[in-house]
Amino acid sequence: MIAVGVTTLRLTRHQHAVMVGHCYDGLPDEACGLLLGPMIGGVATGVITDTRPCVNADASARTYTVAPKDMLRAMRAAESAGVEIVGVWHSHTHTTAYPSPTDVRQAVDPGWIYPIVSLRDGAPVMRAYRIVAEVITEVPIEIVA
Repeated sequence: MIAVGVTTLRLTRHQHAVMVGHCYDGLPDEACGLLLGPMIGGVATGVITDTRPCVNADASARTYTVAPKDMLRAMRAAESAGVEIVGVWHSHTHTTAYPSPTDVRQAVDPGWIYPIVSLRDGAPVMRAYRIVAEVITEVPIEIVA
């Protein structure tokens, strides 16, 4: 059992590749996607069972909104698998992998994890956060088999 409060985002190599690849596919706009997995007491455990690339309904290099149809599909997939939506990832095309003021305002669930993939430099940089009451806390990322 994973202690709630000691969260590490655990991604398989494949999940990590899906997330980063989708971010590159979204260029020149920001890309986004949803993470599915278990929650304990309304808080993501960090275990990810599925990564769901989504359409950025904003079609913008500065903001993102998960397309409503993709959100609905992810909700149905999570329910079918007995898990929940536990986070949303997106890319920053020209800035670091740190939540912008807009990202903080858009953080819809304090139990979720919010990974950001920066494509600003030569190699992608992924970092993850919890955002609770506008307080940003970094979450370690572990790539597992």
